[in-house]
Amino acid sequence: MGLAIFHKEPDFDFTGHRRWGFAISAFFILLAIVSVLFIGIRYGVDFAGGAAVQLQFEKPIGDETIKTAFARLNLPGLAVQQYGESGRDYLVRFSSSQSLATEDIRTSVTGALKAIEGNPASIQRLETVGPKVGADLRNAALEAIFYAVLLITVYISGRFEQRWMTAALMACVLGAVMYLMGYLGLSMPLRVLACLVATLIVCGWLKLNFALSAIVGLIHDVVVTVGLLTLMGKEFDLNIIAALLTLVGYSLNDTIVTFDRLRENLRLQNPKSLQPLGAIINKSINQTLMRTVMTSLTTFAACVSLFVLGGGVIHDFALTMLIGVIAGTFSSIFICSPLLMHLGTTEHYVARSRVSATKYERPGEHGVV
Repeated sequence: MGLAIFHKEPDFDFTGHRRWGFAISAFFILLAIVSVLFIGIRYGVDFAGGAAVQLQFEKPIGDETIKTAFARLNLPGLAVQQYGESGRDYLVRFSSSQSLATEDIRTSVTGALKAIEGNPASIQRLETVGPKVGADLRNAALEAIFYAVLLITVYISGRFEQRWMTAALMACVLGAVMYLMGYLGLSMPLRVLACLVATLIVCGWLKLNFALSAIVGLIHDVVVTVGLLTLMGKEFDLNIIAALLTLVGYSLNDTIVTFDRLRENLRLQNPKSLQPLGAIINKSINQTLMRTVMTSLTTFAACVSLFVLGGGVIHDFALTMLIGVIAGTFSSIFICSPLLMHLGTTEHYVARSRVSATKYERPGEHGVV
């Protein structure tokens, strides 16, 4: 007997309770915006520039002792983070507006560690990133997220609404606008924000409703995750950016499965007696709910294992994925599909679904098996 959470197909009214879902999402989005505005995003060494030094002491030591030893160096943005449970491994990070030579940092760190008597330490790892390189990495990360969303728009519009050319033309125009704004000297965060808003507006104007719903869900997941990480005081580095891009793909996967079932159910509608779109959406979500929950639980279990046992290097990646899996599952069920109710009519989708439907030949239909 296979593993099953539900003994029979559930019949929950998701669209009827969509306002509760929208309210919960609005609360966390507002919390995220407040966190970013009043706390601010803390950039790690990868984006802000500076150095990261991994130390291993002979005996367990407290982080305050390490901070005291480094205090005389007057390092800006000094952060001391413990690795593991032994109390011997630490990661010391600090930012700098100037490029630093690796040997100079090694010499300064070695000199500071001499102040800790009776507990010698060795440098296990030393990484430096210049401020210019950090800024380039930050801009590249933002640009990668935007183009990922743009390509997702093309894919969903083509797969579910058979409008490949329209979506591709929109993507080319927005990509050109992105390049033109860079040529005019606008900052990358402003360019990405403006192009994301333009993507949403154009999708609404062109009636690319499936793509618009999916993009809203993806933006919801990324904004909520970034806001909660900011609230926790986490530093954003390449690990977190990698987790956010992974999250975009994971959340989209759940949404596409539900949309695919919705498309099939729309194709089965009788044009003479159409069901309300809300009823069809409810049926589609309930039919895929088992798969969605099982996928989320297994992914969540893997992320918990990484979070607990993976060590300090992968800790922030696992934490980002934990938050993202919850947000992505929630948005796939309570945001993306119910949002379609506010974007189109049953007749519109049935007509488009039937045009895109493929006629299959049954085995032996013409006497040949």
